[in-house]
Amino acid sequence: MKLLNKTAGLLAVACLTVVAAVNAPTLAQDITLRGAAQFGDDHAYNKTLLKFAELIEKFYGKPIKFILHRSGELGVEKDYFGYMSMGTSVDYAIVAPSHMSTFSKMAPIMDMPFLFRDLSHWDKVLDSEAFKPIADDVAGKADVMLVGYAGGGVRNLIVNKPVRNMDELKSLQLRVMGAPIQSRMFSALTLAPTVINYQEVYNAIQTGVIEALENESASLQSMKFYEVAPNIVQTQHAITVRPICFSGKTFRKLPKDLQAAILKAGKKAGAYGRKIESAEDQSKLEQMQKEGKIKIIAFKNRAKLLELAKPVKESYAKELSAEQVLNAVSAIQ
Repeated sequence: MKLLNKTAGLLAVACLTVVAAVNAPTLAQDITLRGAAQFGDDHAYNKTLLKFAELIEKFYGKPIKFILHRSGELGVEKDYFGYMSMGTSVDYAIVAPSHMSTFSKMAPIMDMPFLFRDLSHWDKVLDSEAFKPIADDVAGKADVMLVGYAGGGVRNLIVNKPVRNMDELKSLQLRVMGAPIQSRMFSALTLAPTVINYQEVYNAIQTGVIEALENESASLQSMKFYEVAPNIVQTQHAITVRPICFSGKTFRKLPKDLQAAILKAGKKAGAYGRKIESAEDQSKLEQMQKEGKIKIIAFKNRAKLLELAKPVKESYAKELSAEQVLNAVSAIQ
């Protein structure tokens, strides 16, 4: 009887060993990460997220599956951020800082006008630890990790007449977004900002309600604003920051080596996305200029704009408890 029991025990251990061996690769193959984007595959965000998945797979070196929900299939960026916070439906996405403001008071400073001096400064900041306090705040309050920084769209003034200097800029009727910092900043720059629904901007310029808007080249092209406002005044007042976000709840469930791969891939995918979007932004402007749709105008007094913007930036950073972030950004040369 003892011999039979011993034999049965050995058989049981052997069976468990075989089951474990069979299931090990299966478990690895069962890891599926889901991303989401509002756009199609030709958009810089999608290219960045596809690169992110490719790099994770490369650095992880084990079977893993990715599903990217495209073209707004799962809603808009604000929805994605909520899903990631809850740990449902979406594991990773690119989300504008404004959509994080419900959780993090500090996040919107990443979109503040004149935060960056130029593209070189912007790129150095995003390669630094300057935004770490924001990332820590978002992770702590929303349980969403900022694993990389994409973006690169340069926002200029799109105007129905040539504007070359401060005298011509003064009292310009400009459409701005609803965020209070937008009205405060452009008022300080001597313009006359007005909040208007984005879908009404074209008609508002056409009918003379406003004279200008501010935006990136992709929106200028897709919305055909050049038909009513063909003058692109290079104020370069904002360069977009678009964090690659990852659900904290998902992240903690993953193997340590996959977590390391995600963090490494996030930084590299962010740099890749910045390169793509900034290049595409410039090429779109050049294409529209070549086609005779726009006139690119160098603004002569940009240094004055930076001077006027400084006290507004400092006041806004204080309101957001983000003085440390602003100081760190400003200190980068």
